[in-house]
Amino acid sequence: MLEVDDLSQLADHVGSDLGCSAWLTVDQPMIDAFAELTGDRNWYHVDVERARRELPEGRTIAHGLLTLSLVPGLASQIVRVRRHGHAFNYGFDKVRYPTPVQVGARVRLHMHLAAAEPAPKGTLLRRRYTMELEGAAKPAMVADMLTLVVRREAST
Repeated sequence: MLEVDDLSQLADHVGSDLGCSAWLTVDQPMIDAFAELTGDRNWYHVDVERARRELPEGRTIAHGLLTLSLVPGLASQIVRVRRHGHAFNYGFDKVRYPTPVQVGARVRLHMHLAAAEPAPKGTLLRRRYTMELEGAAKPAMVADMLTLVVRREAST
């Protein structure tokens, strides 16, 4: 695990693979809870019997946005920030879901620091996240997350 005092220190690691999280099993209770929270109750997520009959693999699949929402928790296993200061989620670029996550699958997050660019109020970090899917040739998700690390003003 990489440990930094604050996110601005990640700029020293541009171009580096920062590591992987532990494997996490995506189970039906997790999918059901996400469906209830978001109101996305499409049958291929929550109807186990219908999925068994109608889906090619016979299992429900996790929401793509559930996969994306796992990023913060899994990322905390890769990089530990001692003092968060003022850093904000600026958004995501190029979010893709090449392979569906079926119930019971195991995923883990891989983090690569792609860029650290100057911004008017600080530094914009671009972290490339790849959600690996155990046993699959293609990942479950690839996304570039942008984080704005606000420059601290010198105190007088």
